[in-house]
Parts: sequence; C-alpha cells; structure tokens
Amino acid sequence: MVLDLAKGTTFMFLTGLGIAGNTFVLVSYIYVFRGSEKKPIHLILIHLAFTNILMLFTKGTPRTIASFGLRNLLGDAGCKIVVYLERVARGLSICSTSLLTVVQAITISPRASRWRRLQPRSAWHILSLLLFCWILNSLISVNLLFYIKNISSMNTSAFSENDNYCYFLPENRIIGRIFTGLMVFRDAVFQGVMGGASGHMVFLLHKHHQQVLHLQNSKLLYRTPPEVKAAKSVLLLMLCFLLFYWADCFILLHSFFSLLKDCVSVSTHEFLTLGYAIVSPFLLIHRDGYLVESCHAQ
Repeated sequence: MVLDLAKGTTFMFLTGLGIAGNTFVLVSYIYVFRGSEKKPIHLILIHLAFTNILMLFTKGTPRTIASFGLRNLLGDAGCKIVVYLERVARGLSICSTSLLTVVQAITISPRASRWRRLQPRSAWHILSLLLFCWILNSLISVNLLFYIKNISSMNTSAFSENDNYCYFLPENRIIGRIFTGLMVFRDAVFQGVMGGASGHMVFLLHKHHQQVLHLQNSKLLYRTPPEVKAAKSVLLLMLCFLLFYWADCFILLHSFFSLLKDCVSVSTHEFLTLGYAIVSPFLLIHRDGYLVESCHAQ
C-alpha cells in the first residue's frame, strides 16, 4: 500500500512536471511560429511537444490513477482509446525526433551540397510528412483496439497480461508477429535515418569547429551562427531520446526473459517510457534562445 502510494505520487509529480514543460514549449513555439519567420524546425518542435503531452496524458495519468487503486475507472472503451493513443504517441515521438534531426542536418548543410536540395521550401511542406507519420503509426497500432479490455472484466480462466488498469487478450500469433515486425521495422528505419543525419551534423560541426580555431588563431572575431547552436541542441535531444529508448528496451527484454517480473523492473520500465517526454522540453528550454525571448516578450 505504501509502495503504491509512493509510486502514484511520483508518477503524478513527473507527469505534471512533463505536461507543464511541454505546454510551455508548445505555447512558446506557437508564439514564435506566428511571427514573420516561419521555420520548418519550429513546426516540428510544436508537434513534438504536442506528442509528448499526448504521451504523458495517455501513459502517465492512467498509471497514476491505477497506482492509487482506481483501476476500474476507464472501462473497456477507455482502455482501448488510452492504450491505442499511447502506442501512437510513442511512434510519433520517434518519427518527430527523426524528422527534426534530418531537417536540422539539411539546414546547416552547405548550399552547394545535395542535402540542401531536400530542404523544405516552407514550414507548411512539413505538414504532409507529419500527416504521413500520423497515418503510419495509427495503422501500425490498430490491432490493439481488438485485444484490450479493462481489468474489471478479467477472469481467471482467460490468459492475460495484467497491465495495472488494462489487460491484453491473447491474439493470433501470425497477426501479432506481423504488427510487432512492423513496429520493429519502423523503429529501425527511423533510428537509421536519425543516425545518418546525426553523423552528417557531427561532421559539419567538426568542420565548423576547425574554422573557428583557424579564425581564433588569426585573431579575428567570430560569432557562432544560430543554426550551429540549434544543431547542437538537436543532437543533444537525439542522444536523450536514444538513451531512454535503449534503456527502456533493455529493461523490457530483461523482464521478458526473466522468470520473475520484479516490481523494480516493471516500475523502471514505466518511468523510462515517460523519460524522454519529461526531460526533452527542459533541454529545449535550457538550450534554445527562442524560448527565453518569447517568454520575455509574453
């Protein structure tokens, strides 16, 4: 009882903190985006903040409620909607971070490079890519709608995996493997694209650093361009995502192959799932000067 109360309080605090941080980022970038200079990266950051809020509401809030003992609050329809949106938000998180990395890599590329030819002409061209991400992740997770029930309808004769407030019915093995394979393929593709764009950015930042050293040796004044600062922020954001993603995968695999699912592993997995959505807005607030300027302007 005491452990559940502590877990629920921790979830409530972290979820509230993450929602507050992402709401600030969302409102600030909307304010910046309404200005004369509409950059594609600002639209992606707005979408990322919205995705994080959706993730925290669908993952953190029900976990908090369940930890306080209110497991029958959602009902079957509520479980289907919450778990489905949670899975869609998880996929949108990796898509948004990958798209953010690619667009930033294109932005700092030299004008004569092939990368620069892929640069979106306006921020509104990003909307078609974001719409594609929504359709893709909605279809990949659609099987969940048929295999989720509220825990109140669980009976001992049915094999199920308790998920605190919802549980999953046993599904057809072939269908389960197809959708699992699609999820793994999606994650691998977007992380591969993210890795390639990040490697390109690191190469360009290294060249920029060598130029800075040359100018400093020549005793010339030099100011770091805002695009370079933004690239470093995106790289930090990408590393944060990969840290939480692979730590979450490691804990999940450990729990899957372990005969006994201890409470610590399960709780750690739950917190790591929300880690990126909680930490990322504060990285942006700390690194991005636009947010500070918009805060003072408001």
